[in-house]
Amino acid sequence: MADNTVVSRMEIVDKSANPAPLGLVGFGMTTILLNIHNAGFYPLNSMIMGMGIAVGGIAQVIAGILESKKNNTFGTTAFTLYGFFWISLVITWTFPALGVADSSSAFAMGFYLLLWGIFTFGMFIGTLKINRALQVVFLSLTVLFLLLAIGDFSGSHLIKRIAGFEGIFCGFSALYAAIAQVLNEVYKKEVMPIGVV
Repeated sequence: MADNTVVSRMEIVDKSANPAPLGLVGFGMTTILLNIHNAGFYPLNSMIMGMGIAVGGIAQVIAGILESKKNNTFGTTAFTLYGFFWISLVITWTFPALGVADSSSAFAMGFYLLLWGIFTFGMFIGTLKINRALQVVFLSLTVLFLLLAIGDFSGSHLIKRIAGFEGIFCGFSALYAAIAQVLNEVYKKEVMPIGVV
């Protein structure tokens, strides 16, 4: 007797939007605003902290979660962790003021920033298979974390100020990558080059 069993397969097609621009904007704008402070143009203030929690933090975490739906391990790891970086940074600033914990020493913050720099360099290696725009973002972010760490370890205000200007560049590179992805998708052609590998 012949087996007439029919096996059917259903393929789910993901038609959800690309979450990367959301994460890149969240990272880019917050990085620019913090590093204008680091460059010495205004003091640390509630605007930076608000952006750090809402845009740098929550928006990036949302982008990271959405990247997991896209089966993008790189995007999930990067956006989720950098989102929580911003939230943790704001916590280090606010907990002492609230009496929850002692202020972190510059030496301790140097190690905090150094570890983020090491992680970022590892992520930069991943961008070598993605596109040139992200390579610029992650390489400049690696340099930023290392400069900030050196600034904290050495107590050098000059290095911190240099880091501020480098961080402004880093933030704008992320903003460029975000806008490029949006416009290239909207116009269905390369309006702003990102250098796909």
